[in-house]
Amino acid sequence: MKNVTKNTTRNTRNKLAAIIAAMAMTSTLAAPTAIAGHKANHDYARVVSVEPITKTVRINTPRQECWQEQVSHYEPAKQRSATPTIVGAIVGGLIGNELGNNNDARNGGILVGSVLGGSIGRDIGRKTAGPGHHYYTTEERCQTYQDYHEEERITGYHVGYKYHGNIYHTRMQEHPGKRIKVRVTVTPLERY
Repeated sequence: MKNVTKNTTRNTRNKLAAIIAAMAMTSTLAAPTAIAGHKANHDYARVVSVEPITKTVRINTPRQECWQEQVSHYEPAKQRSATPTIVGAIVGGLIGNELGNNNDARNGGILVGSVLGGSIGRDIGRKTAGPGHHYYTTEERCQTYQDYHEEERITGYHVGYKYHGNIYHTRMQEHPGKRIKVRVTVTPLERY
């Protein structure tokens, strides 16, 4: 039982020593960056090339053109009197009364004759009312046209940068300038 306890204690001490050594190594490697005034996990790399990434887009611009136009209108003559309709109904009723043989036929004839006579009288009254008249107004008319043109738009940049003698490439939304911020990570060469 004593051997098992000794082995467990020894394994725990070894693991603890390995963790402390790894932490010391990480802080030692990150120290030069921290001394330079930057965060321990960031540094700057020099930009060596920038190429814009462009896309052709079609732009729609509505344009409205307006002008003045003469417009013709026709107004029909208005019937000024109900007399032709009334006279037509009376005449139609009298004719219907004369054509009927008995009382029932006379009543139906009067009704049909009055309606037809009134309609004919109204039509005659409209014709005798005289012609309508034309008049003109000036109205604004507008038409909307769509003008299109194409233009190149920058959608991003292909950026080449140099860090510790190596060239790397990335894509960025904005122009980076002369240097870009890079993330630096440190990992041990050997793992337990």
